[in-house]
Amino acid sequence: MLNGKNILITGGTGSFGHRFVEYVLANYKPNKIIIYSRDEFKQFNMQNQFREYSDVLRFFIGDVRDKERLCRALNGVDYVIHAAALKQVPACEYNPIEAIKTNINGAVNVIDACLDTGVKKVVALSTDKSVSPINLYGSTKMVSDKLFAAANAYSGAEGTKFCVVRYGNVAGSRGSVIPFFQNIIDKGGKELPITDYRMTRFWISLEEGVKLVIKALKESNGGETFISKIPSFKITDLAQAMLPGCEMPQVGIREGEKLHEVMIPEEDSARTYEYDRHYIIYPNYNWWSSDKIIEGGKLVEPGFIYSSGANKDWLSVEDIKRLLKTDLHGND
Repeated sequence: MLNGKNILITGGTGSFGHRFVEYVLANYKPNKIIIYSRDEFKQFNMQNQFREYSDVLRFFIGDVRDKERLCRALNGVDYVIHAAALKQVPACEYNPIEAIKTNINGAVNVIDACLDTGVKKVVALSTDKSVSPINLYGSTKMVSDKLFAAANAYSGAEGTKFCVVRYGNVAGSRGSVIPFFQNIIDKGGKELPITDYRMTRFWISLEEGVKLVIKALKESNGGETFISKIPSFKITDLAQAMLPGCEMPQVGIREGEKLHEVMIPEEDSARTYEYDRHYIIYPNYNWWSSDKIIEGGKLVEPGFIYSSGANKDWLSVEDIKRLLKTDLHGND
């Protein structure tokens, strides 16, 4: 599907962009992959990392806040992965207008630019924090998700198809708990602070996230939210896997932080279908029809919730140790 195609990734110098490029170059033969981002130093480093693929990779300095620049970069592009966002919860709380400009206004610009330039499909990356949001970051991503779903009404039956892929903190990505713990360990620390002993999270690797995005590119009819079936783990078990026998002082939950990651709320159960390795939440618009439901799924039970605290699949301490060795190799 990606062979001979032109792909653009907004925020492409991040953890996801690196892994997406690695995976696509190893498994497909795209005509061009465009990295669109603001940081020239990160682009310089990425150019050096993928120097042997200079005939395929292109690097555009640009901001999703700049629609004109987006339109220029999207000329001739087939597929767009929208990964650019302000993601740090405290930073968004302290700089709310900036978060809105990037996460909401930027989403509008991406949508308009893709419609104007005839992009075939767009996958926007979302987060568990967009579900019943309790912080500004989650609220901006909730709005962004709705914008991308509703954008299909503007494109028409043969126009650009927009969908969303939702997952929680990717294992080992910047800003997640694993590098935070690792930094303490590397400095000789003997304690790993736990915000709340009850806290749980989903485990998804960067590669699993990439594969779900590619599945969405292949299968989307427009308007869906794709969610992987993934295991849960306790934060206390993660700490013991990383530093066996360590002390774990409880320091209190941070502002805007949840005890559990929720990917599918009860309110969406009436529109959620379960597949072998993922779920899809279908839109609830008058322009959307049930003949767009992808084959092979089954409607979940009423009241279904997909939460890291109520999951059926759990990782043990030994499971986490194994995944730390395999899933985190090469993460940025």
